[in-house]
Amino acid sequence: MAAPGPSSWAPRVAAFSGSPSRFLSGTSPEAFLGELLRDLRDDRTSEATKILLLSPLQEYPLVLCPSASVGEETAEALMALFAHVPPKSLNLRCHLMLAITSVLICTSCVKREVKVAGSFLALLVLTIQDTNDHKDGSAFRPLRAMACDCLREMETCFPGLLSQKLEALYFLKQQETTTLHQAYSLLYTLVLKNAVHLLSQQTGTGDGDLKSLLAGNEDFDWQATERTLPPFRVSTMEQIPMLQTSTETKELKSVVSLLLEESYLHNPVSQSGLLRELIQVVAMVQALSPAIFKSQLLRLFGTMDISLLHSTLLMKGAFTDSLFTTEDENFLLKRLLGMAQHPLLNTSQKLFYMDCILHFPENRPISLNGEESLPVLVTPRLAISLLPTVFNDSSTMLCRLNLLCLVYLEADNEEGVGYLFDHLMALHKIVDNHGTREMTTTFFKAVFLFLSYFYHNEKLANEMTKSLCELYSRHCNLAPNLINLTDQIQKHLEDPGWAIKLLNALQNQIVDLPVSQVSLQSLCWHLKILGRVAKETQVSQRSTVHFLFNLLISSDLCGSGDWRMGNAILAICRNLLQHPSLDQVFVDLADLLQFMMHRYEDTDIRDHARFYYTLLTNLSREKLSGVLAMGPEVGQAKVRSLSSIMAESEEQSSCLTIQPTKQPVLQLVRLRDDGMLGELWEVDSLFHKLFSICLHFDLTDSNYEEMSDISVPCLFKNRKPPVVFLKLKPRQPYPTSLRACAIFTTEDGLSWHTDLADVPVAFPDIFQPLPVPADWPLETREQLFEHLWKSMCAEESRQSAISLFCFEIGERSLRDIIDNHFHRFLISKQADQELQKVLLFLPPQFHVLLEIRNAEDAARVGVATDNWKLLPFINSYLKSITNPACDDQGQGLI
Repeated sequence: MAAPGPSSWAPRVAAFSGSPSRFLSGTSPEAFLGELLRDLRDDRTSEATKILLLSPLQEYPLVLCPSASVGEETAEALMALFAHVPPKSLNLRCHLMLAITSVLICTSCVKREVKVAGSFLALLVLTIQDTNDHKDGSAFRPLRAMACDCLREMETCFPGLLSQKLEALYFLKQQETTTLHQAYSLLYTLVLKNAVHLLSQQTGTGDGDLKSLLAGNEDFDWQATERTLPPFRVSTMEQIPMLQTSTETKELKSVVSLLLEESYLHNPVSQSGLLRELIQVVAMVQALSPAIFKSQLLRLFGTMDISLLHSTLLMKGAFTDSLFTTEDENFLLKRLLGMAQHPLLNTSQKLFYMDCILHFPENRPISLNGEESLPVLVTPRLAISLLPTVFNDSSTMLCRLNLLCLVYLEADNEEGVGYLFDHLMALHKIVDNHGTREMTTTFFKAVFLFLSYFYHNEKLANEMTKSLCELYSRHCNLAPNLINLTDQIQKHLEDPGWAIKLLNALQNQIVDLPVSQVSLQSLCWHLKILGRVAKETQVSQRSTVHFLFNLLISSDLCGSGDWRMGNAILAICRNLLQHPSLDQVFVDLADLLQFMMHRYEDTDIRDHARFYYTLLTNLSREKLSGVLAMGPEVGQAKVRSLSSIMAESEEQSSCLTIQPTKQPVLQLVRLRDDGMLGELWEVDSLFHKLFSICLHFDLTDSNYEEMSDISVPCLFKNRKPPVVFLKLKPRQPYPTSLRACAIFTTEDGLSWHTDLADVPVAFPDIFQPLPVPADWPLETREQLFEHLWKSMCAEESRQSAISLFCFEIGERSLRDIIDNHFHRFLISKQADQELQKVLLFLPPQFHVLLEIRNAEDAARVGVATDNWKLLPFINSYLKSITNPACDDQGQGLI
């Protein structure tokens, strides 16, 4: 049996990486892991394929190694493979290192100090000891780089693991003069920071402990894997763990100074990482002064790299005026303001700089809550260059508007506020002139931002209300935007009065419209607005009811019977039934509902109107409010049915829900060759007549495409049952079973749900005849058979496989077995031929070829297939049909 080739592994690995759970529904983690390790050990597997096979272990080690024991065994297997990989296969060795690291970390093998973890750590340390490529040469430099990265990952996940090797790591860093000096420095800095942090957690430490830590050159600190190192962020002014020392530590200061001096040799990302670690070291050691970073500030202030600027801001948040003067702070703010509008920077970079301004770590911060706030040094004059324009993209415009709103709010600058309002009016004009969807969304977001800061300015708030009403009068399709704006204003503002004023103004504008000027298209939006207004307790609703009543009387809306319009009107009525001022509109609302229940053409609308009218005229306000109140477990997403809420309507509520049956009342039965079906069991007379049956099928694995539901109009007990066909579309031609259920309606109008027995899909159900034209001559079919057989027997075919099956015929005839099971798939039709050829097509693209011949003592079946994974199923099927104790099996879909 051949192993899968590169062409088959690539889609399998891609499918696993895309959705491990879905992929493993067709197999098991143990089986898939076994396949991976088997092909990794196979010398015939190419190096590129082995690298591909390692990616699942690198990305999802816990999925394939669910327990620590499996992780340990897998790591040992990979270590053995690493030992046998030739040195020239450098890329494969690097990927093996990465895979072993992932497995050891994720399966907690390092915590348990298993032998393979110690061996692998020793291998990594031994690899990085070849400084300056003295032993193996520069060709092996990538392997040392990978070893450094793996050690950093180990130290990151288990802080302090390498803390007893600081002197050795420092010596290696000093010796390394190639481009890997950067990797060695980052590794040493991380270990140094974690070691100092661990020391700060201990009580009774002194100068001697720190010195001995720096001079440590011992074995791995396995106890560090059992301790939890609490994280801290120096930029948030949290309680920083302090290492108390009586005198200044010259050794540590010398080490930090040297690391800072060498940092300019690193690339910007590496410099940023090194600075972050050293900032934490200096913050934890009281004897070290932040002034040690002073020499780096000039270079950092002039950087164009975002990662370095981020480290600079982190440094400022950690040390504030201990390191940065007021002049430094002012210069840094001006630089941020300048970079936020730099023409050579892209939008995301500019947004980052503006976000840095809003979260700027001041020397003397007024607020420490971490929310957006304006630095004291940012004045209107300094920020005037960031005024938004209509030529900005949406994100930049909104970010600038937010910043300038804060600036002018703090400065109480009416002229600046007026400019921002004029900017909103410019956006208003663009939207009014049929602006794009993006511009419309940006306009409403800008209005929300502006009002969130200046809603107390009555003059501008009233002008905004007027402008929005004018905009709605010309563009009714903006109703959802206006409703969302009012919802967000009420949700986020302390005083939601402006939103109520806007809704009241929109209501007045709509109800004042002559009915003759209201088009059917605009009416849909008007009703949405009025429905939202009807929820406001502070707004009078009498004008709304009068408008709706006049609309129904003066138009042909009732005659047309438009369900959507009728439902929108009823939604307003529902809100009015819960309104505190219901008494003021009681008579008018009753007239409206009575008119709809008699005149509206749609039956469903009439029934709902009659139901609302009954509630209105028969229930007190308290009970009416209780009936219409939203269920607490439903929330805002779904309103419970009115009739299911009422205590006296349990029988009616059952009509509105789907009831589960106590036991299955349906079963799918495979149709026999004679087409006859027997009665399975007696069911309740309630289910003797079923209507609108919907059969639903769920897959139990990922080997088939999702199936569509099947509809059956009716099923009567005293009539012949209908025949349905299940159409399966295999992804892989393997046996499976389908979970089935049905929803149907009984004669009394109730809807029911019942579970059906699982539907087995056997291996022969997948067999299909050869997909060729029906008029192909027999000779052509035989030629195709021979061509397929030879291609499957070829050695270079890694997916194909051949096999032999033998069985005793006994008293039966071989011809009868072939006719009963393979008649549709025969290539050779002559009954007197010694050799019978059978070709099975298994969707989507696989074939099974059988050569059946009768020998002296037994029948022999030669098997060839282009998918070696089918052999177990083929063998089981041949056993079942050749066993004399088994009845003949038919095949075909249900």
